[in-house]
Amino acid sequence: MKRLRGSAKDRAINAHPIGDVDPERIMSVTVLLRPKKAFNLDRHLAAGGAALSRQAFAAQFGADAADVAKVEEYAATHHLSVHEINLGARTLVLSGRTSDIAKAFGVELKLYATEDNKRYRGREGHVMVPDQLHGIIKAVFGLDDRPVAKPHLRRLHPSHVVKTTKRGRKPRPMHVRDVAKLYGFPSRLDGSGQCIAMIELGGGYRKSDLDAFFKSLGKPSPVVVAIGVHGKTNNPGHDRLEDGEVTLDIEIAGAIAPKSKIVVYFAPNTNAGFLAAVTAAIHDDIRKPDILSISWGGAELTWTEASREQIDYSFQVAAAMGMTVLAAAGDDGSSDGIDDGKPHVDFPASSPHVLACGGTRLIRDTPTKIGAETVWNNGPTGNGAGGGGVSEHFDRPAYQHAAKVPKSAKGTVGRGVPDIAGNADPHSGYHIFFGGKFVVAGGTSAVAPLYGGLTALLNQARGRARLPPLGFINPLIYAARNVCRNVVRKDNDYSGKLGVHKAGPGWNACAGFGSVIGKRWAEMFLPRN
Repeated sequence: MKRLRGSAKDRAINAHPIGDVDPERIMSVTVLLRPKKAFNLDRHLAAGGAALSRQAFAAQFGADAADVAKVEEYAATHHLSVHEINLGARTLVLSGRTSDIAKAFGVELKLYATEDNKRYRGREGHVMVPDQLHGIIKAVFGLDDRPVAKPHLRRLHPSHVVKTTKRGRKPRPMHVRDVAKLYGFPSRLDGSGQCIAMIELGGGYRKSDLDAFFKSLGKPSPVVVAIGVHGKTNNPGHDRLEDGEVTLDIEIAGAIAPKSKIVVYFAPNTNAGFLAAVTAAIHDDIRKPDILSISWGGAELTWTEASREQIDYSFQVAAAMGMTVLAAAGDDGSSDGIDDGKPHVDFPASSPHVLACGGTRLIRDTPTKIGAETVWNNGPTGNGAGGGGVSEHFDRPAYQHAAKVPKSAKGTVGRGVPDIAGNADPHSGYHIFFGGKFVVAGGTSAVAPLYGGLTALLNQARGRARLPPLGFINPLIYAARNVCRNVVRKDNDYSGKLGVHKAGPGWNACAGFGSVIGKRWAEMFLPRN
C-alpha cells in the first residue's frame, strides 16, 4: 500500500475522538481517477481558448474505462459496490460496510466530537491505495463526513445599531433591483435563454416563498430545478440559516435575470459532497449552465490539499467549457472565522479560477446615485465583515502580477482575494421573502448570485450577437481600467486584533477592485452597435 499525495488530514480544530464507528454501517466514498490526457488551462487559453463541449472534454481528458475496470476489480475483493461512474468528471462512487472501506484504503475511522458536541466520522493521517492502483487513483473523498463549508449569509438583527456617517447618511436595506440600478446593470435584458447553477450544501427553498417574492416584483417566478447529488434533496424546514441561504441565492439571481433557468444542486456538506455538486453542475450536459454561483465556503486550512486541488481543477474545467464561476469570499473578515490569531482566506473563493466576491456597505443618495460605499465591517460585536486576504495554498496567478497583492502571513506569494465586491452588509442588505414574510439579509452570499445574475444578462446579449458566453473573466477584469468603483475606506479586520487588511486605491485585500460599474462592464463585454 502507498500513500496518496495530498490526503493527509488532521482532526478538526477543538475536536476529540469519542469512540469507534459502527463497522457494519454502510457508507460511500468518491474515488477520483487519473485523466487519459493531462489538461492545463493556461496551455488551452494560450492555444486560442475556444470553449470545449462537455462531450469533447470527456473524450480528451476524462477517465479511461480500463482504469475504471481495475478499480472495480479491487473494489470487488473488498466487498464494495460501484455506483455513479462519471468518465468526464473522472469519478466513481464506491459503497459498502465501513470496516471494508477502511481496510480498502488503509485508514482508521473514528467518531469525533467538537466542543459544541457536533459529531462526525473522521480520520487522521494519509489515505492508502494498493501498489497496482497507485497513480490510477488520485484521491478518495468521503471517508470523513465532517462539514467543510458554511453558508455566507447574515441576517439583519435590530440589536446591531449602526451610526450615521459624518454627512448624516445611514445604511438602509434595499430591494435587489435598487442595488442593480445603483450599480448600473443593463435594464433591458432579462436573462432569457440563460442557465445559472447554484451549489447548496443543505436546506432548501419553498415555492410559496419564491412565488410571493416574484409576485411582489410583478414577475412570474423563474424556472427553478432542484437536482439531488449523493442523496441530498431540496429539504426546507430543518435549518433556518441554510434555508435562508438557498432562498436568498435564488431570489437575488432571479430578480436580476428573471427569465433565466436556475438549477440548484443539493449535496452533503462534506469534501465528497462539495466536489460531487461542483462536478455535477460543470458536466451537466442536459441543462448546460454557463454560470456557477457558490455561496458556501470555509477557511483554506479546513480542506485537505487533495480537495482544494481537485475542486480548483474542476473550476479550470469550467473555464475551458466557457463557464463563469463566482464564489462568496466569506463573512468573517480577515480571520475567516478561525480563532488562532492569524489571517485566513476562504475557499473556494481563493481558487485562482473563480471570481471571488467580497462585501461592501452601500448607501444611496438617490435611486441612481451612490452616496457612499465602504468595506463591510461591523466589528467584533456586529454581524460580520467581508472576507479577503492572501492565499497560503494557491500561487499568485499571472493576471494578478500587476495588482500589488501583498505576501501572505507566511511570506508566500499567493493569490489575492477578493477580485470584486458588492453590497453585503445586512444593514444595507436585501429584502427577501422567506418563511412567509419579508426579511432582510446580506453577506457575501448575496454578492455571488447578484453578479451571477449580471453575467446572465451579459451572456444573453452576447448570445444575440452570436458571441460565446463570458467564461473565465478574471484576466480581462485585471487588464481593464476603471470598470469597478474602487472602495478605499475601512478594513476587514473583524476581530480587531489582526491589523489586516486595509482598503486603499487600486486592488486591495478587502474589496478587490470594488463594485461593478455596469455601464463599463457592458462596454467591455458586449458588442458595440
